[in-house]
Parts: sequence; structure tokens; C-alpha cells
Amino acid sequence: MNIKKTNQTSGSFADLFGDVRPLAQDKRHFGTPLKTKVEVVEKAVQLESDSYFSDTYQPLLPTDGPMRWLRSDCDSLEVKRLRRGDYVPDLLLDLHGYRQSEAKLELAALIHACIKEHIQCCCVMHGYGTGILKQQVPMWLAQHPQVKAFHQAPKEWGGDAALLVLVDIGEHPHRR
Repeated sequence: MNIKKTNQTSGSFADLFGDVRPLAQDKRHFGTPLKTKVEVVEKAVQLESDSYFSDTYQPLLPTDGPMRWLRSDCDSLEVKRLRRGDYVPDLLLDLHGYRQSEAKLELAALIHACIKEHIQCCCVMHGYGTGILKQQVPMWLAQHPQVKAFHQAPKEWGGDAALLVLVDIGEHPHRR
């Protein structure tokens, strides 16, 4: 039996594909897009505020008199100095019109800014309103590890609708 092979594709590979040109490279890469520095910082602040502030934690705060709190390892003279107005706040945060979730993020950003800028005292104005922020802000501040103390602000800084906050900025030679 003699089988005759018919080669329909006569010629070498180079002859067959000689006129074929490579496709132009498409420069589109569909990986995850790089985040901007602003997005990274905002995400870090949000994670920081979520890790520090709990809405269910109830610190021991005074029920009578002005709102005040002192971290256990701090001198009680610090609260007295806050009450007298010896500390002048360098940063002011006005929380009027904010929701709880927004206020929590802004509070974390304020404390972060105080540490970054080496500012020891700041003022948080929560206002009167429905009383939600007036109740929550002291609870959140008492939970943050960098807050040394806070006291109801004197009249010139907002009175009982604001708090003066003393922030632990660490040991810096150019401390205020």
C-alpha cells in the first residue's frame, strides 16, 4: 500500500508567515490604580479614629460641675491650669453641623495635627444642639492615648459648648 501524502502547506514557516507583522503593544494595564497621597492619609486617619474611638465605651466622667478629665499618669495641676485658662489653644476645631461619624474623623485629625505640629493645647467647639456631640466628644477624647486632659473651656473660648484639650506631644526641645 502506497500512501501518498499531499502537502498543501509547502514551504517553510518563514515563507508562510513572512508578511505577518506583530501587533502594536496596547499600553493599558488593568492592575489596581495607585492611590494619591491625600487618599492614603485620609484612609490612615479614618483607620486611626476607628481604632481609638468606640461609641460603646463609657469612661468615668463627672456628672456635676464642668466637664473635665485627667489621664491617670498626669499631674492634677494640669486640669487646674486648663480651667484657669493658662493654656491658650493654637488650633480650633468647630464641630457645628457635623454628624457623629464626621466629628469622630475630624477629632482624630485634630489630635494628629497637634502631634505633628507640636501643639500642646487645642479647643474643640461642639456646641449645644441636640447634645449628641456634647456627650460623645468627651468620651472619645478620654479614649485617645495622646490626650492628657481636657476641661470645659473658659468663656472666651466657648464656655460650656467647647472643651480645651491638652495633648501629649512627647519630649521635644521646642515644646511650647
